[in-house]
Amino acid sequence: MNLQLSASESAFQQEVRQFFECDYPQHILEKVRRGDRLSREDHCVSQAALQSKQWLGIAWPKTHGGPGWTEIQRYIFESELERIGAPNIIPMAVIYVGPIIVEFGGAEQKQRWLPDILSSKSMWAQGYSEPESGSDLASLGMRADRDGDEYILNGNKVWTTLGHWADWIFCLVRSSKGERKQEGISFVCVDMHSEGIEVHPIITMNGAWELNRISFENVRVPVANRIGEEGQGWHYANVLLSTERLSYAHIGRKKADLAKLRKLASDVSGDRAEKLIDDPLFAAQLAALEIELAALEVSVLRALVGELAPAAMSSLKIQCTECAQRITELFMLLSARHGLAFPDMNLPNWQQSLLSTPSYGSLSADAYLFERAQTIYGGTSEIQRTIIWKSLSR
Repeated sequence: MNLQLSASESAFQQEVRQFFECDYPQHILEKVRRGDRLSREDHCVSQAALQSKQWLGIAWPKTHGGPGWTEIQRYIFESELERIGAPNIIPMAVIYVGPIIVEFGGAEQKQRWLPDILSSKSMWAQGYSEPESGSDLASLGMRADRDGDEYILNGNKVWTTLGHWADWIFCLVRSSKGERKQEGISFVCVDMHSEGIEVHPIITMNGAWELNRISFENVRVPVANRIGEEGQGWHYANVLLSTERLSYAHIGRKKADLAKLRKLASDVSGDRAEKLIDDPLFAAQLAALEIELAALEVSVLRALVGELAPAAMSSLKIQCTECAQRITELFMLLSARHGLAFPDMNLPNWQQSLLSTPSYGSLSADAYLFERAQTIYGGTSEIQRTIIWKSLSR
């Protein structure tokens, strides 16, 4: 494949870069640089800025309000977004369920949901995993019992990212029993303000509230909120998951992180050299990550243009997420004592010590703790290896 951008692609890259440097909300970029946790309103402001250029629905066709980009244009856009340090688009509505509604939804569903997604008027959550059904998603047990023109939902969804912000949640539910566990699953969209829904926060080990358990007790949902045919939810879910696994690549962010790491290492003192960047062991680890990322980028581009087999998507998910973890590990090595997740308040000068701690220390600790989940969500690395093995053994 040709790794050089065409003239039109280069022009598009310059257009995107100029937008982020000149027209994108600078206060959002500053919040990200400081490591502030962004609010729902912050994300709405960010997404509204993208939509002002009709760039929010990155995988949507023009006929439904998207930019109609090629896969390479989308890659360029995401790389520039991550290079400048802008927050990624919250994926649940725009990247996950939006394209499913476009492809499989009815005319009324498209008219009702798609405009509110593009305007950021509504936010969505993903209701897949359950307390007893995570990696083995097809074993899900949340019931959807038919009662005339409604389903009655009972059960729990867990690890629901930003469920406390969501106006809607798309769920896989058990609408009937089939011979195979993948049968009898339907894909339904539920108003989060419905009676019988309760959100239970899950605080992660970095102190953030992003995850939730969502309980459903006799929640009534119109059958009209079902996407596609009853019992075909497993098919729609697999279409969604195939795109979700590549969404973890974040090549642009990794490039920016490694550039920042190299710059910081040029300023920080080392134990075996005047500067950490001159430490042979650290320099070798950094170089290995840069080489790994260069190879990953080629693989991601090959996947985007359809040169890789489906099982390779699982391999990429493993490689991209493990690379992200190794980058945070090297940041922790650089941060040393400044990377303590929580200050020792038993020390008499702990407050002054905290004030004098470089900001990259606390940011490194937060990223290190958060990225531990990369190899778990979206299908664990063990599940991805099973998918690869099954593909090779056919």
